[in-house]
Amino acid sequence: MDKKDWLLDSGLLRTWKQGTIGYIQIHRPEKANAYNESLLDTFFSVLPQIESDESIRVIIITGAGNRSFCAGADLEEMQTKDYRAALNLKSARLFHAVAASSKITLACINGAAVGGGLELTLACDLRISSNQARFFFPETKFGLIPAAGGTQRLSQLLGVARAKELILGGRIWSAEDALKNGLVTEIVPFAELISKAQKWGEEIAQRDPVALEFAKKAIEMEYSSHTGYNYERIAEALLYQLRLKK
Repeated sequence: MDKKDWLLDSGLLRTWKQGTIGYIQIHRPEKANAYNESLLDTFFSVLPQIESDESIRVIIITGAGNRSFCAGADLEEMQTKDYRAALNLKSARLFHAVAASSKITLACINGAAVGGGLELTLACDLRISSNQARFFFPETKFGLIPAAGGTQRLSQLLGVARAKELILGGRIWSAEDALKNGLVTEIVPFAELISKAQKWGEEIAQRDPVALEFAKKAIEMEYSSHTGYNYERIAEALLYQLRLKK
């Protein structure tokens, strides 16, 4: 097995390289791996480093522990924001950067993917999950919407009906539901999740990198319009003013 070369351990985010795979681990298990401004800034800073490393072909994104992949935005910190933060939503910009990566991105979903955490998985090219993962969007319960690409990427991936089921209907999907509906490709026991993701990543890395990049762009070309993404942020900004600042 290839040696693990640490790139960063900030306490909030851990990144390392192992052979042809770069790993990004959200590391706030005491907060269900919810992201705050510092974590997003760190994520932003490490992406170009991984992107510029030609030996890295695949990026695996996961969370620390077995409870949560990512619980989305830190709710306490959200309460301090206003509509201007929603108009220029940092998580949306980060997830767009993940989606635009020239590498193949694989979400290794170790636990609950909630709100922005689920949006992060949707920004990845591929998704596998542990058998204890859960998937849901709680935003409309709080007077908000998924505004970091969730309304767009979910409907593009699974269709409008399934997007409405999760976002409007508030359904909570189990790992089995996610597999049945095409959100994830495979379910594996938690103890085997990282090794399974690594094996798949190594298989992908054996393919021609230029062909992979071109194929990825060709597949996504139909969804290049920014209209829906812009509407998300405008709607979220209005909701911030109407709901969070009462």
